Amino acid sequence: MSDLPLIQADRAVPPPAATTSTGGRGRRRRLRLLSRTDRVVITLMVLVPLLLVTGFVWLPAAATVLLSGTNWDGIGPLNEIEFIGARNYSDVVNNYPPFVPAVQHNLLWLAVLFVIATPFGMFLAVLLDKELKGSRFYQTALYLPVVLSLALIGFVWQLLYSRDQGLINAVFGSNVDWYGDSSVNIWAVMVASGWRHVGYIMLLYLAGLKGVDPSLREAAAVDGASESRTFFRVVFPVLRPINIIVLVVTVIESLRAFDLVWVVNKGRNGLELISALVTQNVVGEASRIGFGSALATIMLIVSLVFITIYLATVMRENRE
Repeated sequence: MSDLPLIQADRAVPPPAATTSTGGRGRRRRLRLLSRTDRVVITLMVLVPLLLVTGFVWLPAAATVLLSGTNWDGIGPLNEIEFIGARNYSDVVNNYPPFVPAVQHNLLWLAVLFVIATPFGMFLAVLLDKELKGSRFYQTALYLPVVLSLALIGFVWQLLYSRDQGLINAVFGSNVDWYGDSSVNIWAVMVASGWRHVGYIMLLYLAGLKGVDPSLREAAAVDGASESRTFFRVVFPVLRPINIIVLVVTVIESLRAFDLVWVVNKGRNGLELISALVTQNVVGEASRIGFGSALATIMLIVSLVFITIYLATVMRENRE
C-alpha cells in the first residue's frame, strides 16, 4: 500500500521526450503558418539589401582592385586595357611626391582624433550620463555637427578662419590665413574635423553607458572605489564592444577625411590626403584611372584590416 502514491506520482509526470517532441512540432507548425506573402516579403528583405550592397560596394571595390593593375586612362575602350601588374603601386611609393606627405597627414589626422577628440568625446559622455540639468540640450548641441556634412563644416569654420573677416583674427587682432598657410592649415582643418568627431564619439559612448548594469557601479562603490577608478576598472572594460566600434570609426574617419580638405583647397598646399589624391587622379585633369585605383586599393586594404578586427571581435563575443 505504501508504494501506491509513488506509482501514481510517477504516472502524473510526463516523460521529457514528449515535451521536447511537442516543442519541435510547435516550431515546425509556426514555420508552416507563414503565408506565401510572408515568405516573399522575407525573401525580398534579404535579397534587396544584398543586391544593393553587392552592386554599390563589393563590385566597385573589386573593379578598383582590378583596375589598379592597369594603365587605363578612362577614355579608351575596355578591350584595349593593358595590365601592368604592380607598376602603379611602385610608382605611388617611389615616383609620386605627394604620397608621403599624404600618408603623414593621414597618420597625424588619426593621432589627433584618437588621442584628443575621442577621449574628449568619451569624457563628455560620462558627464552627460550623470543626468545633469539640461543634459538633453547639451546632447543635442554636441551631436548637431554630426548631422552636418564635412563640406558644410568647412564653410562654417571659414567664418572663423577667414583672414579678413574671420572671428579668430578679429578677436586676437592677428592676420593669419588659417586655410591658406601650409604651416597651419592642416591643424585648422583637424580642429574642424575634431569638432564633428567629438559629438559622434560622445553619442556612441553615451549609448554604451546607458547599457551598463548599475549593480556593477554599486558594488564598486560598496568596495570604496572612487568614480574614476570605478570607470577605468569596472565600466570601461564592459564597454569593450563600443571601444572596438570607436576604433574602427576613428580609423575610417581619418582615411575618408576628404570633403573638408577638398572644399578648402582640393587637397593641395599642405592638405594632401590619400583620399584627395585618389580624386585628383581619377576625376581630375590627369584622368589616370589605374593609378588612382592603386591609391584607392591602399586605402581599402588599411580599412579592411580594422574592419576585420571588429567583425572577428563581434563574432567571437556572440559565440561566447
